[in-house]
Amino acid sequence: MWSCSPLNGTGGGEDQPLCQHAQLALSAVSLLYLAVGVPVGLGCNSLLILVNLHEQGSMAMPDVYFVNMAVAGLLLSALAPALLLGPGASGWALGGSGGEAHVTLLVLFDVCALVTMYCTALLSLDYYIERALPRTYMSSVYNSRHVCGFVWGGALLTSFSSLLSYICSHVAARLAECAQMQHTEAASAIMVLIGYLVPGLAVLYALVLVSRIRKQDTPLDQESGRLDPSVHRLLVATVCTQFGLWTPHYLTLLGHTSLALWGRPVDEQHLGVLLFAKDLSRCLALSSSAVTPLLYRYISRSFPGKLRRLIKKTPCGRRSCSEDQPGVQQVLA
Repeated sequence: MWSCSPLNGTGGGEDQPLCQHAQLALSAVSLLYLAVGVPVGLGCNSLLILVNLHEQGSMAMPDVYFVNMAVAGLLLSALAPALLLGPGASGWALGGSGGEAHVTLLVLFDVCALVTMYCTALLSLDYYIERALPRTYMSSVYNSRHVCGFVWGGALLTSFSSLLSYICSHVAARLAECAQMQHTEAASAIMVLIGYLVPGLAVLYALVLVSRIRKQDTPLDQESGRLDPSVHRLLVATVCTQFGLWTPHYLTLLGHTSLALWGRPVDEQHLGVLLFAKDLSRCLALSSSAVTPLLYRYISRSFPGKLRRLIKKTPCGRRSCSEDQPGVQQVLA
């Protein structure tokens, strides 16, 4: 976690009280997320995956993308303690490469970030396709599953450069050749471009198309086979949540890349601010793993029914479950 050590012994004594207050606030936010957000993320994402996989035949196109976002959320929740409290939590801004564990954490974090953002973008595009061309194979569950498979594969390939750079530093015969591959600024710029700008433009384009088609009242809107109206609210809430929580993280990456490209030396005071912003933005990004399944739980109309059917098949027995059915229905309502 970020600390005030960069300001120690650099003539920044007057900034020490403010620095200590900022460190205390960041520690409180991080511990609050670890105490509340991580259990919520692990539990809600596991429940989302279990409920949908239990009834794969009734899964719709949005459910496929939310299941994949839940898998990424599980990984983010599991990585959160090491990312927020680990000794290499602020090594990125200092340019340190860290050990095997730190590199693995960063690769998995980048993979989850890419999967989350691209699932949000593809959900927006497929929602428009479903509204414009109902019952088309382009937005079917079968097609969405294959698209999500390509998303995971592409995310792994995009994050592979960090792992390759670390391996090169250990096995390269010439360190000069290996040093040419270790450009943290280039990796950050690639993540901003591929992980944020591309899906952001795709979501913006899809929302513009959806807003246009919603203004047109056609007979197709009366068909029973179209998507549930709650999907639109779920889509808007998911897009706002994901981009709202992940934008600070990508802005810090962009700031780090811009400072490196300018070639200007960063004093210790600004370095401390950069480290603080990086850790705070990472905490906000990790919190998306707990917020997204809650949105799905309370906005999706199909989830309570699926959860109720799953509870009926638990080992508690049909008799005891039926006796508590009014209470269960009240909780699931």
